Amino acid sequence: MNENNKIDNSNEIKLRWSFCPICGTKIPEVNNIKFCTKCGVDLIYINTHMRMPSRKNIIPITSQSSTTYKPYNFRPSRPLRKKLSQEDLLNLKEEKLWSSFASIGMTAAAFLLMNFLIILAVIVFVFFSFNLAAIYDILTNPYFIIFSSLIELILFIVPMLYIGKFLKKPNLNNRLFLLGFTRRDFSNKRIMKEIFIGIGFAILGVILVLGVSFLMEVILTVIFGYELVYDILGTSGEVDVLITSSDIFSIIWLVIIMILIIGTSEEVLFRGFLQKGLVRSLGKNWGILITALIFSSIHLIGIFLFPESLTIFLVSLLLNFFPFFAISILLGLLYHWRKENLIAVMITHGVYNALTVIIAFLVFSSL
Repeated sequence: MNENNKIDNSNEIKLRWSFCPICGTKIPEVNNIKFCTKCGVDLIYINTHMRMPSRKNIIPITSQSSTTYKPYNFRPSRPLRKKLSQEDLLNLKEEKLWSSFASIGMTAAAFLLMNFLIILAVIVFVFFSFNLAAIYDILTNPYFIIFSSLIELILFIVPMLYIGKFLKKPNLNNRLFLLGFTRRDFSNKRIMKEIFIGIGFAILGVILVLGVSFLMEVILTVIFGYELVYDILGTSGEVDVLITSSDIFSIIWLVIIMILIIGTSEEVLFRGFLQKGLVRSLGKNWGILITALIFSSIHLIGIFLFPESLTIFLVSLLLNFFPFFAISILLGLLYHWRKENLIAVMITHGVYNALTVIIAFLVFSSL
């Protein structure tokens, strides 16, 4: 018996470590232990060869009921996405939020839903009235257009519903805070500062868009000729029809809707949701750029529908795209500068829209 024990002891391999070199688990003090009890790595192989065993090695994993086998794999399992606590919301700079796919997909879904509801409303009017002239009068009535602008709240509601899955406590305040639509920790003095910044950037936005529009008109006139460009510019658009059919009271209501509904809803979707997600996935520059491209494209969907010719389509697209792109870049940079709080950005967007309506109304009234 003593001789056998001596032979067994001579065959024993002494391990170089007390802890597993792969997962750090303490190695049990058992003679001739071969595999780590936690990760299953071949300890004898590493001890002998001083390198990792092949991934093709098969190791036994013994349970109480049966013995199964699985391939050795060094890759850790993917951790579950952490839900954000109220403390996490105070410092979102490094937090990974929704993916680029979700950012773009939910933005598109919100606009599709909004347009579906608009089309549904038109179908209802057509169904209950066979008088096409009366339907046209209703649809072009400025008060009907103002009322239908409330549908833009869909752009606010969709991201609000979606982001609840990222919060430990998905109450209204936390949802608003995550999107940047909040005054939490803002004193009255700071809120007034954000409002004045927003108004200042709105005026800057009007000047920027007028400058970009003028520059594009000059460039396209040189390339395509005066007649074509100014024929396109002279074509009445939806806004022109709205302004020319409005009185002073409808303009006041339209200005209020622009500031409270349209500017707010679009900024919650585009900056608070889309840009925030893209910046964390792709970086600041790409996030702002792609948001501006999507913002501009969505506002120009009408140009893509039934173009008269390729030349007219191209000129119309260039005339309208770059002004939208310029104001979106401005809003994106402002949002980044204000540390992802939407107060100043919403004021800028709403007041910019309101100023364009007021300027257009004054111009048309003087003609």
